[in-house]
Amino acid sequence: MKVALVGATGNIGSKILAELSSRGHVVAAIARNPEKVPASSTVHPKKSDAADAATLAAFLRGHDAVVSSVPFAPGLSASLIDAVKRSGVKRYIMVGGAGSLEVAPGKLLKDTLTLPEPVRQIIEEGTASLERLRKESELEWTFFSPAAEIGPGERTGKFRLGGDQLVVDANGKSRISYDDYAIALVDELEQPRHVRKRFTIGY
Repeated sequence: MKVALVGATGNIGSKILAELSSRGHVVAAIARNPEKVPASSTVHPKKSDAADAATLAAFLRGHDAVVSSVPFAPGLSASLIDAVKRSGVKRYIMVGGAGSLEVAPGKLLKDTLTLPEPVRQIIEEGTASLERLRKESELEWTFFSPAAEIGPGERTGKFRLGGDQLVVDANGKSRISYDDYAIALVDELEQPRHVRKRFTIGY
């Protein structure tokens, strides 16, 4: 597939890029600092800003799918969604947040946390992004929430997927490695099972 990856140099984005490349996909690796992208015969670094919908749309045009892995910031997800729609690409996977996952009926993870205001704003934007996508009928979107804890770790290929509820292990922990998250995301890209849905992951 020809995939446009927005945010290709971050902790999660770089792992998604590696996973896409290892499976033979041709990737336009879009970043504000494309010099940080390891170019190859299948990875083509591109410079663009996710906040510039018009310019970004031009880079996205002609791809089979778009994956965005950029940090949430107020208003940024609206710009991303606008860019994808302008590009004409239908398949869109957004790296989501865990804050909007349910920990009990009617209770979201974000509402159980005491956080500094800047962090809360980021989490609220993630929640707003999901709500924006749920109103979209034009895009074949997927919002992929990580576990409550995501970070460096093993590439095991062994994990569980869920829907709108936080996935926890036998000890009540919700965690996933960057690498295993990337595996599940590219799996979804290759074999869509959550079109116009949110899903999540955990051990």
